[in-house]
Amino acid sequence: MTKQLVLVGTLIGALGVGTGWAQTAAKAPAKKAAARSTAKAGEEAGHAAPKTQPATAPAPSIPTGEMQLGSVHLAKAVKADGKPLAAGTYQVRLTAQNATPDAKGQTAASERWVEFLKGGKVAGREVVTIVASSETAQVQKDAPPKVNGSKVETLKGGDYVRVWINKGGNYYLIHLPNG
Repeated sequence: MTKQLVLVGTLIGALGVGTGWAQTAAKAPAKKAAARSTAKAGEEAGHAAPKTQPATAPAPSIPTGEMQLGSVHLAKAVKADGKPLAAGTYQVRLTAQNATPDAKGQTAASERWVEFLKGGKVAGREVVTIVASSETAQVQKDAPPKVNGSKVETLKGGDYVRVWINKGGNYYLIHLPNG
């Protein structure tokens, strides 16, 4: 009997809360109607069109061929293209090969392959995202590396290492899972 009373009380309480919420939600259309009545002539009621920013950023000047990006030191083992890449210092070279399939929203040339070289031999390779320095604020919040410099950081959560290279007016971002 007590369980039945508790269930009935819970049900009545839930219905009471639901009714109170419904009454509050019913008042919302009145506010929307007031907002529609203040719309300027020629504008539709509801949401306004998003404000567009003028295209001030120049198109990134992405190199088309191979290019040496510099050297980086990986403090711990990672995986590059699914294969182990030992800790150590590597030369990083941008290849002419575009990454496939194309990344949505990117130009084909901005997703490419880089090679990690040790002793002149390719030790690993991974996809790099090329971002114009004028657009870095839209992609990254951290302070960028200095011109012709690089940063190697373990990302929040510790699952990935980001290699960030600044070369020729572009940033090269490489994300490597821990090995």
